[in-house]
Amino acid sequence: MKLSVFASGSSGNCLLLSGSGTHILIDAGISMRRIQQSLARSDLSMREIGGVLITHEHSDHISGLKMLIKHCSPPIYAPRTVANRLRGCLPEAEGLLHVIPVNEAFAIGALTVTAFHTPHDTDESVGYRVEGEGIFALATDMGHVTEEVFSALSGADTVLIESNHDEEMLRYGPYPIYLKRRILSDRGHLSNACCAELSRKLALGGTRRIILGHLSRENNTPALALSAARESTAGLPVELYCAPVFGCLSLEVGEEWACSTSD
Repeated sequence: MKLSVFASGSSGNCLLLSGSGTHILIDAGISMRRIQQSLARSDLSMREIGGVLITHEHSDHISGLKMLIKHCSPPIYAPRTVANRLRGCLPEAEGLLHVIPVNEAFAIGALTVTAFHTPHDTDESVGYRVEGEGIFALATDMGHVTEEVFSALSGADTVLIESNHDEEMLRYGPYPIYLKRRILSDRGHLSNACCAELSRKLALGGTRRIILGHLSRENNTPALALSAARESTAGLPVELYCAPVFGCLSLEVGEEWACSTSD
């Protein structure tokens, strides 16, 4: 199974998972043009995408969906409350929406997908665990790590988890106080320190590749996020990466690790 992260952060989120001839996107928070250009690097087009999984309806996760619906009509998968929110902001999605269960596996082609809840400041937000030749799991946009999140991530070969902010940069940075409180809340975003602790627990459980995602451009840096995760996982057999805001990070999931990046 191959993973390609096209974008991760407050300006947009989108990634591609491919396995046994099945190709799916998780989120569509970048432009249709950029998605198509990123797919073309893997010799794919939207016609070959078996579905778009949506984590929640915030704009950095769905901003490209309107044009994808208009020009490509992909199947769209989301849990019930997220699907209802999509119907409200994108009525044209109605005929393409597939309401999915949470914490119950379902199939898209050769891939098995399970959604799980993440604690974020919206009525419903989910991460995804995808199983094929390997196991990949994603959990971003969460204020803290619940037992449900940890259980869903555990045992995955490769995970993408949120390392949104350095707490010192956030506390003393330019954001207004209400926004700082939102980000620091239990339904906000995960700090580098919390991500580092989660990384260690996952590495102890056998995860071998951890991608740090959804980094804030104002309140974090890749160097700070990686430093915290490396200190926490020192001595453990785990590879650490930062997901790109722009460009592409590609990894093999469930095989001997291989990595490539492009701008």
